[in-house]
Amino acid sequence: MNGLLAVWPREWSRERRSTATIAVASLALLLFLWVLGRLLSLLPDPVHTWAGEFAKGTVVTLELTIASGLLGMVMGVLAAVAKMSRIWPVRLVAEFYIWVLRGTPLLVQILFVYFALPSRLSLTEFHSAVLALGLNVGAYNAEAIRAGIQAVPKGQTEAARSLGLKPLQTFRHVVFPQGMKIALPPLVNNIVALLKDSSLAYSIGVLELANAGNRANAQTFLPIPLFTTTAAIYLVLTTVMTQISGAIEHQLDVEGRAV
Repeated sequence: MNGLLAVWPREWSRERRSTATIAVASLALLLFLWVLGRLLSLLPDPVHTWAGEFAKGTVVTLELTIASGLLGMVMGVLAAVAKMSRIWPVRLVAEFYIWVLRGTPLLVQILFVYFALPSRLSLTEFHSAVLALGLNVGAYNAEAIRAGIQAVPKGQTEAARSLGLKPLQTFRHVVFPQGMKIALPPLVNNIVALLKDSSLAYSIGVLELANAGNRANAQTFLPIPLFTTTAAIYLVLTTVMTQISGAIEHQLDVEGRAV
């Protein structure tokens, strides 16, 4: 057990320690966002001058991560189920989606969504980035979810069928929930990776954290303090999100392997 999970009293249950970790890490993240601009304004120039831009960029980065993460989870579930379908056209579409999105650079996908999709969709830079990031992480989530579903022992399905459950009921109430729990570790890792991948949204003009640092550098030509600040903010964000995701994984541990 690592991080905040090890801080809580040993006599607390696993669920209680995990819940406390999620609550503390979430509050720490909100507090960090609230005081970030003020903290950066205490630093010398050029960080002081660009403190507000860094704070706004950090909020946009989290918004990108949350929105595209939710879209990616939905796409991952749909693609995973479709890939295991017995209807070959449905399976073929899912396999093609996963093959293309996993086999091409994310930067190219972001540029394609922004520049190549019909203009009548009226996608803003932010929405284009969310769509591209969500579709990309959805392809990776699909493989994780599919592997989790296929890892559920066949005895669970046989037991459910013996109790009179129909195939759809068996999948919905027995197989799918267990498969999602098994797939949880790679899914939370994908979300943490998504936070860092969101920096590629700068390529289409989204003013997220990396773009804020890049714009400040273009004006001041002082890359060391500016990009050090950018990296430090990313490090804080990923650390807090890792604590939250680790606590969720610990709380939902299927086999009780966590101590």
